[in-house]
Amino acid sequence: MSLIFKPMLAMFVACVMLLSVTQVAQAKETKDIAFVDLEGKVVKLSDFKGKWIVVNFWATWCPPCLKEIPDLTLFHDKHSEKDAVVLGVNYETNSVEKVKAFAQEQMINFPIVRIQGGADGRTTPFGVLRGLPTTYMISPEGDAVAATTGMVDTDALESFIQKYGQQGEAK
Repeated sequence: MSLIFKPMLAMFVACVMLLSVTQVAQAKETKDIAFVDLEGKVVKLSDFKGKWIVVNFWATWCPPCLKEIPDLTLFHDKHSEKDAVVLGVNYETNSVEKVKAFAQEQMINFPIVRIQGGADGRTTPFGVLRGLPTTYMISPEGDAVAATTGMVDTDALESFIQKYGQQGEAK
């Protein structure tokens, strides 16, 4: 990928995420959304209050999902101790053992969770699922502020947080 194209692509993805703000703002209250991790423990978005949360819906059979895993892993590694985390929502009905093996194989370092009650193939706790991968950005205050369907990368996530964080500080 050319040196000019990659930053342009990152800005395009960040713009798409920003354009989705009004759609996500209509989603139900996000602070109490709960998932179940692969050990059976409940994980709430409020557990990460004070940090950006990148909620990424994915499946093992989804090629773009697989392609973005290294970027999500790098982003989580860089930010998890400071200001942001990735929460991977496995959106399929594979056994827990299969998903754990897949995560280990892919060297995923971020928490993997599932929707309580299982995925229905049509919705998420944030609203209608338009495809995989789908990523929601949750602000440090716990509000869903953006969403995008399709791949994200480290540059786009970094750009979005920098730009949206500055807008939030200006209020």
